[in-house]
Amino acid sequence: MLDEQSAGAVVFYRGEKTEYLLLLATYWGFPKGLIEPGEDEPTAALREIREETGLEVDLLNGFRTVDAYWYRRGQQRIQKHAIYFVAQARTRDAHISHEHEKIGWFEYNAAMANLDFVNLRETLRKANEFLLKRKV
Repeated sequence: MLDEQSAGAVVFYRGEKTEYLLLLATYWGFPKGLIEPGEDEPTAALREIREETGLEVDLLNGFRTVDAYWYRRGQQRIQKHAIYFVAQARTRDAHISHEHEKIGWFEYNAAMANLDFVNLRETLRKANEFLLKRKV
């Protein structure tokens, strides 16, 4: 059994309304990727967001959640720990990386409807609640 750790963020943009960034590969999700040797979690999250979207973001203090799940790669069973932060995008000018088919900004209810996995919906719910409490 292997254990993988990745880091990413629920990225939001606050204009007239709050919108959340989702990326579509095989399913809609948040920008994230493997933590490289020597990187800490926030550094990995910022790098992955920049690589996957081209966005410059600011991580907000006080939010960190872990999504733990299992998946298979060939015959190998892998336990994944995806660490998510909340990040405020400076602009909405995101681009699609070669890893994704689509990219989009969605208001909360639409973002929830696009997320197929309950664990990702729970991550978004927690992030949205965090932002509402902070009045960011």
